[in-house]
Amino acid sequence: MWNKIAIFIIKNRLRLLILLALLTAFMGYKAKDAEMSYDFANVVSPDDPDMVYFQRFKETFGEDGNILVVGMQSAKAYKLDNFRELKSLSDQLNTVEGVKAVISLPNLIQVVKDTADRKFTTAPIFNPMPQTQAQLDSMLRVVRSQGFYDGQIINQKTGATLLAVTVDPDYLNSARRVQVMDDVMAHTEAFSKKTGIKLHYAGLPFVRAVMTTKVAAEMKMFLVLALLVTGITLFIFFRSFYAVIFPLLMISMVVVWVLGTLAILDYKISLLTGLIPAILVVIGIPNTTYLLTRYHYDYRKHGNKIMALARVISKIGVVNLVTNTTTAIGFIVFTFTHVAILYEFGVVAGINIFVTYIISIVLIPVVFSYLPPPTPRQLRHLDAKPLNKFLEFLDHLVHHKRHLVYFFTIVALLASFWGIYKVKTVSYMVDDLPAESSVNADLAFFEHHFSGVMPLEIIVDTGIKQGVMRLPNLNKLNQLEDFLRTQPILSAPISIVGLVKTATQAFYEGDPNSYRLPDNTERNFVFSYLAKQDSGDNQRLLRSFVDSTGQTARISLKVADAGSRELDTLIISKIKPELHEIYGGEGVSVTEEGNTMTFTRDETGAETKVSLTGTTLLFIKGNEYLINNLRSSLVLAFVLVTIVIALLFKSARVVIISVIPNMIPLLIAGGLMGVFNIPLKPSTALIFSIALGIAIDDSIHFLAKYRSELLSNGFHVSRAITTSLTEAGTSMIYTSIILFFGFVIFAFSEFGGTKALGVLMSVSLLIALFTNLIILPTLLMSFDSGKYKRDPYALIEHYDEFYLEHEDEELDLNQLKLKFEEELPEEVSA
Repeated sequence: MWNKIAIFIIKNRLRLLILLALLTAFMGYKAKDAEMSYDFANVVSPDDPDMVYFQRFKETFGEDGNILVVGMQSAKAYKLDNFRELKSLSDQLNTVEGVKAVISLPNLIQVVKDTADRKFTTAPIFNPMPQTQAQLDSMLRVVRSQGFYDGQIINQKTGATLLAVTVDPDYLNSARRVQVMDDVMAHTEAFSKKTGIKLHYAGLPFVRAVMTTKVAAEMKMFLVLALLVTGITLFIFFRSFYAVIFPLLMISMVVVWVLGTLAILDYKISLLTGLIPAILVVIGIPNTTYLLTRYHYDYRKHGNKIMALARVISKIGVVNLVTNTTTAIGFIVFTFTHVAILYEFGVVAGINIFVTYIISIVLIPVVFSYLPPPTPRQLRHLDAKPLNKFLEFLDHLVHHKRHLVYFFTIVALLASFWGIYKVKTVSYMVDDLPAESSVNADLAFFEHHFSGVMPLEIIVDTGIKQGVMRLPNLNKLNQLEDFLRTQPILSAPISIVGLVKTATQAFYEGDPNSYRLPDNTERNFVFSYLAKQDSGDNQRLLRSFVDSTGQTARISLKVADAGSRELDTLIISKIKPELHEIYGGEGVSVTEEGNTMTFTRDETGAETKVSLTGTTLLFIKGNEYLINNLRSSLVLAFVLVTIVIALLFKSARVVIISVIPNMIPLLIAGGLMGVFNIPLKPSTALIFSIALGIAIDDSIHFLAKYRSELLSNGFHVSRAITTSLTEAGTSMIYTSIILFFGFVIFAFSEFGGTKALGVLMSVSLLIALFTNLIILPTLLMSFDSGKYKRDPYALIEHYDEFYLEHEDEELDLNQLKLKFEEELPEEVSA
């Protein structure tokens, strides 16, 4: 069959080139519609109890992750001229399209008592704007007397203050976010330049905008680097510009197909899918390396270009199909995770790995059929003395130093298990940006002055309409808030409790000592004023922290990006026990579902539900969910790869022997993670199934060559291994070097996860090269007798990687009738 395919491709080469060009042009047309992702993907299952609750929370209280904060700590901010500039900045930001509200020092309000109408009203503190420094200082003292703002807008101990810019969610989750951020930054940078006050930025809108911009920039950078590195490597190996230009043309076409696939499937370019073009450049080039190496081997054997190209297709074509299948398995397994970002990554990568195979098996032979045959200089790489000496050294190890191979393998595995034991699983909201980045520096500013900016919510459902405003419930909320203030990674909480305390303070004419909950005697007076609230600012603020029925209260917090482990400790070991203390007790039973605790009074059946939710918790839980899914993906990849090997060789012994050398690199990579304190997170867990799918290719090439050499050497294992190392080893080394340098480029990423992926992947594949060149043949020497019966159901029996004259069905090359074709030797024509 493959001989017929070879003849078909070469005979119809012009038609196939035109068809490839037209299809690629169509995909290029679709590629223009590929869009960037502007949202943190929801990776937690929609049916997960915490996700279900979070969606209900957003329906009641709105988005919790749509606030951009701009902070400053400078005495200049409290000078009259600069304060006026700050007021002007606040007004300007309010006019930016996509900004819903701005809260800052100059536009703060205070609650005042209207004795005539016996209600509370609100009034701007800085109205009219102060005209002298003395007036400003007096008004600032009023702000500092408002306990509600301490730790929220101003830190009275350090003098830091911030602006909170609320972004419309419709803008936040679309390409319009970039314009909103640019407009905001234009105003804030102008303010900073005019006043000399350094500004710090944080909040999910800002972090997402920064990451989106960097993803787009790095996608282009890695694509260029991948093409450059693979191009240089190909030239060093083959000493031919043709062997560089056309493989790069082939892989450039694949990049167009990737972007077109994203657009057709309506997937966005995310941190993961943005890596696919560069990854496919790296793993696609080995297709051409095997094709060109075989082409050069065959051409040197008989000097006929067309016959050599036809045999490239008929012999290497099927081997590359199998190796591309195993590579694709490493990606396709992600489609079984039911996680959108992984599913999309797996689908697009899996499809385009096979696209890479089809383009390479058509384009490379066809193009080289038009080009002059390789020169002696271009064939010189087949006799590279340093490479041959190195392969001879490996052959010596396999034949004479097997005990050392096994010894050092066992030592490496023991060290790896020790390292794996030390691996920690931890995730951060801003997980991928380097420690020295301005984003992390700004986060450190807010964590120091305001204990963080990542949203965390605690929702208390009293179980009774208007139950929130009952004094016992308010006291319990206040007790919880007092506890939360003692936690160093949490900001000062803000809730209905703060509003009631502010109302009590207003009732006593703004006395700072009266910022507290009213007692039983004061309750009726204060609450009678609150009951007369209209639909003004105070009422809207009230509705931000209590639902429309008055049954559910919201405590809004900000948390430092301390990592999933510390956050889990805070919730499980501190907050939940405190909730037991406050809402539990004798005669109260407690049940938990996810992060929701239900306290039921046994005698009455009355329930109080306390839930922890928010973007931060869902993001951290999503990362843990991803890691668990990636572990399952690795197991599935291992099973599928094993099935492929079993179908190829129909031998349990060969399956075991081939899998061992490819599991060792993964174990060593896991050990290195523990030794160098690289945490297990989605980006690092991702590499294992991908590396397995790619690394197994070397085993397939080696075993295919080994099987054919057994046949031609009378089932003599030692000679078959020596020949396999010499001939298959060359291509294995070429492709592994390309893969190594190709993945190393990701180490230049600003994203920590991408950097770790690049380093661990390149190291894993380099180690896999040595395990397949040393441990695999060593195992064959020790455990394979070399004797086997041909099995018509084993796929390996239907092809040989290298040409065997006595078995090859002759190619009827005279069918091709190529105009420029040299005369075929009589002995090879049918």
